[in-house]
Amino acid sequence: MVQLSENEGIEGHTFVVTGGAGYVGSLLCLELVRRGAAEVRSFDCCKSRERLALLQEHGVKCIVGDVRRKADVEKALKNADCVFHMASFGMSGKEMLQSRHIDEVNVDGTCHILDSCAKCGVRRLVYTSTYNVVYGGQEIRNGTENLPYFPIEKHVDPYGRSKALAEQFVIRSSGRPLGNKKGKRLYTCALRPAAIYGPGEQRHFPRIIQMARLGLLKFRIGGPNILTDWVYGDNLVHAQLLASMALIDDLPGRSGIPPAAGQAYFISDGAPLNSFELIKPIVEGVGYTMPQRELSVKSAMTLAWGMYAFYGLLYPWLQKSWIPEPFILPAEVFKVGVTHYCSTWKARQEIGYTAIVDKKDALDRTVTYWKERHSQELDGPPLLSWIFLLGGMFLLFLCVYVPAPFMGPLEFIRWIGLFIFRSQETLRIILYLACLAHLLEGIYAWIVAMKADRKNARGWFWQTLALGYPSLQYLLKRAEKKKLHQK
Repeated sequence: MVQLSENEGIEGHTFVVTGGAGYVGSLLCLELVRRGAAEVRSFDCCKSRERLALLQEHGVKCIVGDVRRKADVEKALKNADCVFHMASFGMSGKEMLQSRHIDEVNVDGTCHILDSCAKCGVRRLVYTSTYNVVYGGQEIRNGTENLPYFPIEKHVDPYGRSKALAEQFVIRSSGRPLGNKKGKRLYTCALRPAAIYGPGEQRHFPRIIQMARLGLLKFRIGGPNILTDWVYGDNLVHAQLLASMALIDDLPGRSGIPPAAGQAYFISDGAPLNSFELIKPIVEGVGYTMPQRELSVKSAMTLAWGMYAFYGLLYPWLQKSWIPEPFILPAEVFKVGVTHYCSTWKARQEIGYTAIVDKKDALDRTVTYWKERHSQELDGPPLLSWIFLLGGMFLLFLCVYVPAPFMGPLEFIRWIGLFIFRSQETLRIILYLACLAHLLEGIYAWIVAMKADRKNARGWFWQTLALGYPSLQYLLKRAEKKKLHQK
């Protein structure tokens, strides 16, 4: 393997990062800028001003577009030297059920990228794939790139199937002649990263933290001996850059086809561990507790298929923000409940990859980030408190304002209320007093939040208005912590 400088093939070149506004994509864009790229373009459908502003501040050209539209792709890739194709859809949550959208982005979008690379004269393409191209719930220990693709028809989710198809298109396109550069060819490779984590990761941990906050993180899946691979964001970026260098076909001392051309590589931290042991310090670091009870993979799959069926009924509305994320889905059960980890030996030998951030430092950085982020976000009671308090207020309202016997099967609630409080008038007074108490608590929460958590003052007001003291106590704890910290 030819020894290269860290800026080989980067300085003076133009790069396009599809999915560049995402977690790893933005890290990659910033690293390319740091290493002296002539131009770095982020090509993403994301329109978030906050995300794009950070990239633009560092000189990244942000192009808002869609890989499903070939014209957008050709415009973004014009005069580029290398493309990192990271854009994808359907990795987790309710996205996993949107099969048509998944195929359009992951399969059709990848075909558009390949065609546009050939048309625009792009000579290097690094594709971000996934372990799921070879994994579908079977145990894998120290797997290698010699593993066959998992049978397309047996995937439990459309994401794995779509990524397997797309990866094969990418691999087989290596060596494709370029339309506008006589004698030159497009060289491609695929990286198969493990589950990704790190400060700012948006796929896994926001959902896990939200579940813990709502009191829904009730059990671990599988036993403590289940091992899986993870990869820290900076380590994956390092692998991406090494792969791009290993696709250069005009280096002194290197002749013929580049070493990475037409190849696939597993990328991880190289230290498999139990997923719940990785999650534990992050969840506990923000003040929640990890579940001690274990659920078998079989039982978890029963629950997951139930969730899959229920959310399937909601298919027309899955893209709506008001539809909550499912608790867990079948592919996610396999991801955390069955041992599967792979060797990075081929990546070490052919592109020189080793993790540049060890697991301990990576976890420490991630925990620190989540502690800081959580301290700046609205906190509150678990889901059962919301159901109990809002449901109670609603039932009390019905008892006061719905004439008997029009509450139907809920009429017994009125009977219980009258048995305890003796009269309809007393129920009405209790409703008024409860509403007044919630209003006063909401106003008090706003006053406290203006001093202790001004950014979320409005959120604290509305949450406390709805829930009363159970919400207020979380704010008072935060105010006390801030007071102690200032001392």
